[in-house]
Amino acid sequence: MTRISILGLHYNPEPSGNAPYTSSLAVGLARRGHDVGVLTGFPHYPEWKIADGYTGWSRQETLDGVSVKRLRHHVPPRPSALSRLHMEFSFGARLITSRWGRPEVVVMVSPALFSTSLAVLRARLSPRRPSVAIWVQDIYSRGLVETAGAKGFSAKFAARIEGWILSRADGVVVIHDRFRDYLVNTLGISAANVSVIRNWTHLPARPETGQTEFRAKMGWLPDDFVVLHAGNMGKKQGLENAIEAAAIAEHRGSSVRFVLMGDGNQRRRLEDLALGKTKISFIDSLPDDDFQLALTAADALLVNELPGVKDMSVPSKLTSYFNAGRPVIAATDESSVTAHEIDRSGGGIRVDAAAPSALVSSAEALRADENWARNLGSQGLRYRYETLSEEAAIGHYDEFITSLATSRSR
Repeated sequence: MTRISILGLHYNPEPSGNAPYTSSLAVGLARRGHDVGVLTGFPHYPEWKIADGYTGWSRQETLDGVSVKRLRHHVPPRPSALSRLHMEFSFGARLITSRWGRPEVVVMVSPALFSTSLAVLRARLSPRRPSVAIWVQDIYSRGLVETAGAKGFSAKFAARIEGWILSRADGVVVIHDRFRDYLVNTLGISAANVSVIRNWTHLPARPETGQTEFRAKMGWLPDDFVVLHAGNMGKKQGLENAIEAAAIAEHRGSSVRFVLMGDGNQRRRLEDLALGKTKISFIDSLPDDDFQLALTAADALLVNELPGVKDMSVPSKLTSYFNAGRPVIAATDESSVTAHEIDRSGGGIRVDAAAPSALVSSAEALRADENWARNLGSQGLRYRYETLSEEAAIGHYDEFITSLATSRSR
């Protein structure tokens, strides 16, 4: 048994982003006999407001057998680069002044990178210094370049800061081989310190019934070819593309209908852009059972990214999409990590980012060839079971963390 503390801004009940993976990792390690504690923030994502019922300065919970301590922190109502930085440092300040117990290994989840930096500093100065692991879900410096347009000095400075923080860890885990290449070749992290453990499907087997009733409840017509986007509606998703595609579908008299499910800092703006358009609608985030039903009731599932988003992240929604057994349409750059995943899985098709006409045409092509669409969905489901197994991933983390604990004792 290893005493483990997991430090991360996001946790259950947040439905998207890295929260489901952090939650699953904590529960999975606890079920394998480890003593696991979590320090996290108050749930606020993707709505960007603290969830109802969460009050006070801190809160202690036990979720699925895991001790969870929540620390109140700043939550910006309109997130920007500066306000997110404020949030990260406010959470980091709470982390370094809170009790961690006496962990042998501390696992820090990035993002948030700057709260991680404060936690790393505390861990390294601790008299009983634990081993430090950083779990990289998104590459911070690439995100600044690909979504915020950082370049020149600011881009190099962000990379230097990220490299410095990651180099202070005893071990780094990334979720994709492309992330590892960037950390080693660009940020200068020792290859021996970087492990690749892929994210997994955290949902149970897909529901086999109830899809017809769900479609009727949502007002989706039997002849509608529903293309569903699930999850965060932020800047990097570039969902203006879906709004424009809906206008093209309406102009063509197409049966393609777009549905955006979830929330995020761009949702209100997207709803304003969609006013008067009949081929697009919005629905709120749903609990797990209804969420899975929505995915399987759709005809195709959409991953949409801004042009230029290539290396910063692997969309967490892909694991849930493959689990649904529906074809995926990825509107993304040809050389992106997302395109690589679609190609590797065989579970979908790619069209260029910000090409709304191509997005509509790809959906119409799937509608016209049911066998092709069914085969893509089956390939994605196979990939989910063969490559994205939760049991295998938690097993790899168990080995990784146990190795760090053993090194510490030596």
